[in-house]
Amino acid sequence: MSLPLIDGDRLWARLMDLAQIGALPHGGVDRQALTLGEIESWHRVIGWAAQAGLEPSTDAVGNLFLALPGADRTLPPVLAGSHLDTQPTGGKFDGAAGVLTALEAAVTLAASDRPRARDLVVVAWLNEEGSRFAPGMMGSEAFAGERTLEAIRSRTDLAGISVGEDLGRLHAAFAHLPRRPLGFPLAAYVELHIEQGPLLEAQDKVIGVVTGIQGKKTFQITVQGAEGHAGTLAMAERQDAVAAFARMGVELNAQVGGYDEVVKVTIGRVKVEPNAPSVIPGRVTFSIDLRHPENAALDLLADRVRAVCAAQAAPCTVTADLLVDAPSNGFSPALQDRITASAARHGFPAMPILSAAGHDARHLAKLAPSAMIFIPCRDGISHAESEWAEPAHVAAGAQVLSDVLAEVLATPALDLLQESPVTPLVLQS
Repeated sequence: MSLPLIDGDRLWARLMDLAQIGALPHGGVDRQALTLGEIESWHRVIGWAAQAGLEPSTDAVGNLFLALPGADRTLPPVLAGSHLDTQPTGGKFDGAAGVLTALEAAVTLAASDRPRARDLVVVAWLNEEGSRFAPGMMGSEAFAGERTLEAIRSRTDLAGISVGEDLGRLHAAFAHLPRRPLGFPLAAYVELHIEQGPLLEAQDKVIGVVTGIQGKKTFQITVQGAEGHAGTLAMAERQDAVAAFARMGVELNAQVGGYDEVVKVTIGRVKVEPNAPSVIPGRVTFSIDLRHPENAALDLLADRVRAVCAAQAAPCTVTADLLVDAPSNGFSPALQDRITASAARHGFPAMPILSAAGHDARHLAKLAPSAMIFIPCRDGISHAESEWAEPAHVAAGAQVLSDVLAEVLATPALDLLQESPVTPLVLQS
């Protein structure tokens, strides 16, 4: 029985349609988590899913599920998807491509005569980006039991609005949807995403078979000094929080950023208080994003972050709060093999690739055999209005995703379903 072919034109039209929700002047998208734009995107996607008979539902943390029924609905389902939220100046493809290619696969399989032993559930995870509410990946973390609902609901954006407040607005807009438990058994998870890097394009490859995701730790550093008059307080008497922050930044780049060729350390957000021209800053809060593919190195560098900040703080004080602690993870070898085989069957050039960016699949990989499919993005650009993926590449990724899902759904007894969900990351030489 042949595998059904997806409709690339339909998929592309829906991607471009969705990109109009939160459209920006230069071609990007601003559709951040729990905004009215995300609510509108839910309406749009649920409407498309309903045309193929998919059943919508949600959960307490605001994940969206669209279920294509299988023969035995008591079996754990297969999940596929990504996220619908964007960065403030994001692109059309980050996250959205993963949700809509999963939807296209489900629509294609719904119209085919392929057997489905279990449900296929398309998912859009809440707040993957973390641009409005930090940290990101709230929906998948809550689903995996890695962050409590109470902790998530208490987080606030820069305007002081809490996740809990806007979750209430989301749930009110979709009060008719059934509620799933917060986390439920699943058989497998597959996520398609643009690469967000230049490697596939540079190697002229269409499909990236993702071997795993490098580890990440996120810190919030608070430097506490003392405010004072900029014109009267002698330099030697100052507890200048910005001066301490500046020393920390220099040393973090030298001692952490210089560790090896693959480490990534970024100070991405800085808040100075009171942020007045003639007042010595009394407090600085800043973020550190630390990444490395080797967990031992990541732990060592995290200790170095704390040590550097402590050494450079005086005469101020400093606290370092660890917000995200996500070790590197590998993906299912059996699913990687199926992705590779599908790409070869269709003549799509493919290569193994490590994900340098974090994705919701990181958390699902702890629950069930999981995998990711990458497609190229132009010049490796993402999190920017100029983010772009070619229609043919989007269609190719959707076809591979559809093939893999069709094969996994066809029988309740696949070898991959017996795999341990905990798969070590194998680094490419």
